[in-house]
Amino acid sequence: MLASSSFHGRPYSHFAHSTTSRDNKPPISSYFPLTKPHSIPSVCAFLLSRRITSNRFKIRALNRESNGDSVAEKEAIPFFPHRHSVKIPVGDRHIIVETGQIGRQASGSVIVRDGETILYTSVCLSDTPSEPSDFFPMSVNYQERFSAAGRTRQVLICRLIDRPLRPTMLKGFYHETQILSWVLSYDGLHPPDSLAVTAAGIAVALSEVPNTNTIAGVRIGLIDDKFVVNPTTMEMENSKLDLLLAGSESGILMIEGYCDFLPEEKLLQAIEIGHDAVRGICKEVDNLVKKCGKPKMLDSIKLPPPELYKHVEEIVGDELVKVLQLKSKIPRRKALSLLEEKVMCILTEEGYVSKSETSVGTEITPDMLEDEDEEEEFVVDGEFDEGDVHIKPVSKKPVPLFYAEVDVKLVFKSVTSKYLRKRIVEGGKRSDGRSSEEIRVIDSECGLLPRAHGSALFTRGETQSLAVVTLGDRQMAQRIDILAGVEDVKRFYLQYSFPPSCVGEVGRIGAPSRREIGHGTLAERALEPVLPSEEDFPYTIRVESTITESNGSSSMASVCGGCLALQDAGVPLKSPIAGIAMGLVLDTKEFGGDGTPLILSDITGSEDASGDMDFKVAGNDDGVTAFQMDIKVGGITLSTMKHALMQAKEGRKRILAEMLKCSPPPSKKLSKHAPLILVMKVKPEKVNLIIGSGGKKVKSIIEETGVDSIDTQDNGIVKITARDMASLEKSKAIISNLTMVPIVGDVYRNCKITSIVPYGAFVEIVPGREGLCHISELSPDWLSKPEDAFKVGDIVDVKLIEINEKGQLRLSRKALLPVPEGSTDGAATKESGSGSPQKYTERSKFRRMGDGTGEETSSGQRKDKSPAPEGMFIKRYVGSGSRKSEQKTSTTKPDTPAAASASNESGNTLVNGEAQVNG
Repeated sequence: MLASSSFHGRPYSHFAHSTTSRDNKPPISSYFPLTKPHSIPSVCAFLLSRRITSNRFKIRALNRESNGDSVAEKEAIPFFPHRHSVKIPVGDRHIIVETGQIGRQASGSVIVRDGETILYTSVCLSDTPSEPSDFFPMSVNYQERFSAAGRTRQVLICRLIDRPLRPTMLKGFYHETQILSWVLSYDGLHPPDSLAVTAAGIAVALSEVPNTNTIAGVRIGLIDDKFVVNPTTMEMENSKLDLLLAGSESGILMIEGYCDFLPEEKLLQAIEIGHDAVRGICKEVDNLVKKCGKPKMLDSIKLPPPELYKHVEEIVGDELVKVLQLKSKIPRRKALSLLEEKVMCILTEEGYVSKSETSVGTEITPDMLEDEDEEEEFVVDGEFDEGDVHIKPVSKKPVPLFYAEVDVKLVFKSVTSKYLRKRIVEGGKRSDGRSSEEIRVIDSECGLLPRAHGSALFTRGETQSLAVVTLGDRQMAQRIDILAGVEDVKRFYLQYSFPPSCVGEVGRIGAPSRREIGHGTLAERALEPVLPSEEDFPYTIRVESTITESNGSSSMASVCGGCLALQDAGVPLKSPIAGIAMGLVLDTKEFGGDGTPLILSDITGSEDASGDMDFKVAGNDDGVTAFQMDIKVGGITLSTMKHALMQAKEGRKRILAEMLKCSPPPSKKLSKHAPLILVMKVKPEKVNLIIGSGGKKVKSIIEETGVDSIDTQDNGIVKITARDMASLEKSKAIISNLTMVPIVGDVYRNCKITSIVPYGAFVEIVPGREGLCHISELSPDWLSKPEDAFKVGDIVDVKLIEINEKGQLRLSRKALLPVPEGSTDGAATKESGSGSPQKYTERSKFRRMGDGTGEETSSGQRKDKSPAPEGMFIKRYVGSGSRKSEQKTSTTKPDTPAAASASNESGNTLVNGEAQVNG
């Protein structure tokens, strides 16, 4: 019911609700219309009866079809008093946002509609805060219900929702937060992913979760050189751009997309249009939040003590400066770990004493004051002391300060980030000594794995990808379920793995994480535009990128390594592709700069963690094929993004130049270990001849020839996959013969008689194709039965003399024999001896197939000159057609010739294991 368009498409205004006093009761039909064939449930009848006789029970009915008069007569008290709805223009249409009706016990919940695509998103948070950490405790779960039409890409969309929301969450809020998003209805036209980002942003804005800005998401397409906001799925089929953008009124928070070598200038235009659309949505949502948003839990925010930052800098500030100059990642990480341990010990175990405090000297403190009265001393005349209190000089004892362990960890990380950013901005050098635009040293090698179809090891600084390419047939294609309910088959896919050893750690190995799936998809989409078409290169292509070292931008290393591995496998790419990750230090004035944002090329892991942006861009010299941007601040401007894109373009050019220096270079030819694939084309109606009954024929061909698979398609495309050329050619010949179009007059030499029946012999003219040579066409002499002159296995030459309306072949041996002197019965033209097909002319007279009674005229024709009667045995052929086919892999033994069995009473017989039925 959830996915029913009739249910979801009904406006909520149809749910009218009313209450009436006991003395002025409306008729029962106003609660339950009796004109419709619905029965009142027993529980409802009970409650209704109680309502009539008692004031203790009241019922509010759903008057779905009340007319205008009845509504005007009664004062409607809404069943959902806090329900609000707003229509927001997006592109050339509207989205509808509704809250206050569904999920009212959640902290925030919304229903968002675009056409007949409907999403429900809720936000909940735990009652008690969890342990403080440097990572906001938020989880996102996105689900496309089967009731909506299926499911797809759930992990990727979870990331799309999470990434723009996280920078807007206030630090110090530790209540675990969960965002649940369901696609309840999908109309096939309005994609749910961008709608899910918007729905999550609205739900958070309405909830108690403290955040800085409302976010929204839109998709931008480029169709006929025109940018379209939130295009439909049909429009996206012709789009050169697929950009998903999320942001707030003040800035852009996330972009991800793919394009076909789009110039940076065009991409920036798309981003600008997308951000304008996001601003419009956010303004409308902010108005909705003012009406029905919940108060934010600002009092739950717990930040570390402000003085703790100063204390950490006093303890390890000088040492941090030295440690951050270490170029290698592992030594630097270990040194930072030791510093953190030192800070933790001082601030949480020993107690911290500030350097400004002194352990010597005198100071008046309350405990130093003594009251003389307490000692009951008597003062003798002339020995009076001035004052009633004696002051005793006592040394000051510093009071050690103790802090929570989690606060110290948070502050240490923040201080480390501050010192790293200060070194980059003020000192002009990064941890590894590079300038802001410098690329790390690159080394690449192809042909690393001799048995792989293609392989490459790409190393950039301390980031390394081992890419392996495997070529296969259609059976190796990746199959995924899509929301439309149609199986989607991918002939190219990239699988990315990030084992814990690549960062020198011990960890669990299991199913791919969201991060791995996201990085793999980004690299896959970056490489996809340079691949040849399936017609030019009929292989299924799989790239496996295993990250063997990681210190920043491993997904972009997968793009570079994957490109080289594809070239090594002999895949004819349109052009090489490279990827680079860009970083950002936004507020440079705080760190000794002039305030201008500083863009960093080819960032490392520490620059990603301590910086404000991770912007990955892949492409070639001409344009961009894929991009993804995450930020850790409240948003960046278009000018900053433009700066990053143009700097990334220069970086890509330098990386592509280094990839050309690959040693050894990619082979650029098909590996001897790769399978061979032959593509054939046959008439679509001949495909079933290749498959056979229950796939028996295709299995027999595979068994007989030793090919790996035969893949058939309904359009007549046939792909044969084999490990050697001999088996490939053998299967090609069989399929060609099965699907060939025979021509009357063709001559076939050295053909084997496969079976003998009372009315003639079946002759295999080519492998898999047989025809009937009637007893009257076997010999110029009269034969009482075929066995008198022939037996199974004999080799004869025959000529095709007729193809009936069922495609069955009639052959003649007699037509190729010399005509006896004085004979007028079935004269035939003499053979030329060249073996070329003989033309069948009107002068050639051949006997028609008899009915087994021998009733024929002197010319060999039936008296009634009619086609073969119903009682005649004629073979049903399982193959005739043109030349190429597509797949259905099988592994059974081929059909082997078998002796013909005697005909049964119904006129059926078995030949070669296949049913021969009467005509």
